Amino acid sequence: LACGDVEGRLNALFNRVQTIQKKAGPFDLLLCVGDFFGTTPEADAEWQQYKTGAKTPIHTYILGAASQEMTKYFSNACGSELCENITYLRQGVFTGVSGLQIAYVSGREGSQEPAPSHCFTSKDLCSLVEPLISNSKFRGVDILLTSQWPKGVWHYGNTPEVDTKTCGSNSIASLADKLKPRYHFAGLEGVYYERLPYNHVILQENAQHVSRFIALANVSNPAKKKYLYAFNIIPMKSMDQVELVKQPQDVTENPYRRVTKDKTDAPKPSFKSEEEEPVSQFFFDLSTNQGNRKRPSDGRGRGRGHFNESGGKQPRRHQPTGPCWFCLASPQVEKHLVISIGTHCYLALAKGALTPRHLLILPIGHYQSVVDLASDVVEEMEKYKSALRSFYKSKGERCILFERNYRSQHLQLQQVVPVPLSCCTTEDIKEAFMVQAQEQKMELMEIPEHTDLKQIAPPGTPYFYVELDSGEKLYYRIQKHFPLQFGEVLASEAVLNIPTRADWKECKQTREEEEDCCKQLRDDFQPFDFAWED
Repeated sequence: LACGDVEGRLNALFNRVQTIQKKAGPFDLLLCVGDFFGTTPEADAEWQQYKTGAKTPIHTYILGAASQEMTKYFSNACGSELCENITYLRQGVFTGVSGLQIAYVSGREGSQEPAPSHCFTSKDLCSLVEPLISNSKFRGVDILLTSQWPKGVWHYGNTPEVDTKTCGSNSIASLADKLKPRYHFAGLEGVYYERLPYNHVILQENAQHVSRFIALANVSNPAKKKYLYAFNIIPMKSMDQVELVKQPQDVTENPYRRVTKDKTDAPKPSFKSEEEEPVSQFFFDLSTNQGNRKRPSDGRGRGRGHFNESGGKQPRRHQPTGPCWFCLASPQVEKHLVISIGTHCYLALAKGALTPRHLLILPIGHYQSVVDLASDVVEEMEKYKSALRSFYKSKGERCILFERNYRSQHLQLQQVVPVPLSCCTTEDIKEAFMVQAQEQKMELMEIPEHTDLKQIAPPGTPYFYVELDSGEKLYYRIQKHFPLQFGEVLASEAVLNIPTRADWKECKQTREEEEDCCKQLRDDFQPFDFAWED
């Protein structure tokens, strides 16, 4: 078990651990990061119960002081037992009888030499690292415990709820990069944050085992953020190399490489951005009767129905290899289906829609998938998603989005399908996708709410992606074969109960019916359409 800042709440912690031991144990160790001791009289009284032997906890290893105030609780000798089963770790490495190797660094990064007992310097960390990495057989440590977070750990990953300008230590980031821990635990920030697994520099290094950074919250925090983490680990020395380097689907780039090279406070990606080219922005007048809407224009008096271009910059887009039905400038696009047009994206009625308000959010330019999009396109896409959630909510519906980046050349992000609140719950919808995936022998995995697709799906990766109205996200990295109608699980009896509409080709309307439907949709969506104001 790993634990965040205890802050003197020893009884709360060990009582909770005892309960977990009965339900899911036995656990071998409890590893505590952050501040173990507290400042209140109650905290001192609880500590005396363990110090005198009145109470005995699970084998517990704690990090040393992270402030001058807490140094009074620690002896000078690292590795000493403060009381029965509670051992203090300041800085070093120990290897258990199983071969499990744990490295640890207490306190905060300091600048003066010699450092106070609650601080460390980069020189201290060098003395820890050098003996390990000088061994040609060194592959990494199993566990790394630090009081502070590593600076920039969030880069290429999901964003934590901390001030990224002030959080973390560059020296700890460098340490984590060199020691390659399979698990890295830290505290002090009062939040729970489990970063997506990361490892080598992609395309530049051979596959390595993944590292997982996990920050834990304070014990018994009022917000009930996670402060205990249970895990099972086989020592690296006992593992087969093939099994050790097996890559999870959500693995990301190593976040530290710019930190270790530049020592900057704001690490930047180490890879070069793609060559840039001017963006083509297209405007299209949807109809002759749109109320008081201001018609977009390039200022040169071009007539209704023409496309105009304006300047800007964004990463290079793919070029269509043939006719594209979704590029707004393409002769093939069915413009009568368009509901709204922004600067970078547009909204259209889905052809053969599951429901009358089944829509598509598409980029105006030619992109294959979300991971290819420039940041300004992503930003506007999020605005459309937010507008549609509000729109559907006004109709008593929940908003479900999915994308299939497989056997398609133009991104269809996202297929947006409203599901009546009275029809089923979000959990029902999630289960419907999971059950269908199991039947197709697909591993549909759940990814963290604030995770960006770019973090787990490099450009060119075929995938299927679902975003539920609860914020939950499901992701499948397509391997060989994939049922093209998989997203239509929403038509199943468990969700919309319209199985006959699962195949869009069987649900086609006449052009007149589509035009009537779109006119109604434009009118209904207008109060939520930010593009009308632009």
